[in-house]
Amino acid sequence: MDAIKKQARVAGLLYLLTCLPAPFGLIYVPGALIVPGDATATANHVRASETLLRLGIASELISAAGFIFVVFALYRLFKDVDKQLALLMVTLFVVSVPISFLNVLNDIAALILAGGADFLSAFGKGQLDALVLLFLRLHNQGLIVAQIFWGLWLFPFGILVMRSGFIPRLLGVLVMIAGCAYPLSSFTSILLPQYAHLVSQYSTILEFGELPIILWLLIWGAKTQPVDIHRGERT
Repeated sequence: MDAIKKQARVAGLLYLLTCLPAPFGLIYVPGALIVPGDATATANHVRASETLLRLGIASELISAAGFIFVVFALYRLFKDVDKQLALLMVTLFVVSVPISFLNVLNDIAALILAGGADFLSAFGKGQLDALVLLFLRLHNQGLIVAQIFWGLWLFPFGILVMRSGFIPRLLGVLVMIAGCAYPLSSFTSILLPQYAHLVSQYSTILEFGELPIILWLLIWGAKTQPVDIHRGERT
């Protein structure tokens, strides 16, 4: 098999496998545990479903760590197209990794508070319940920060795809559209929270622009024809 096609398929496989656990920890678990505005119900859900929250934490850590290998595989694939852009792509994503790792500490704090250990006896149950909801909400706010970089790294990635000549340019455009969605959602949540839910609905649709490149890399890999890396066209 041509080396570049093999590299592309490895990157696509890693990309897919790393994305699979993310919706569980980022979407399903918070939706199952958090009752907006009701600290007692939320804390009771955490106490009754401690394993679910721990699995959500594990899925986030696995996904964040796994993506380090994804961007490294993509760097190997695109470094001959434009090494500086490839390094920028890696850097922008890697910045999000410590944010994601530190952010799960909020979920761990919620678990500790819900467990009601002896050293927490100074707090009343209502106070502990409120703190559980607070830390779960802080976790969601941490995701808002991290997803800024989840979007930014897609811009150099999309440009590399468009310049490569061995992957259709349209896929690079879709990747960059997805790159707009993440920071748009984040900054709306920060600056105009009253519109966050509305913008999030549309940005989620745009984020699916990542899916075609994942499938293309995994199934078709890359065209085997030599390319002019400066013009991004086949020679």
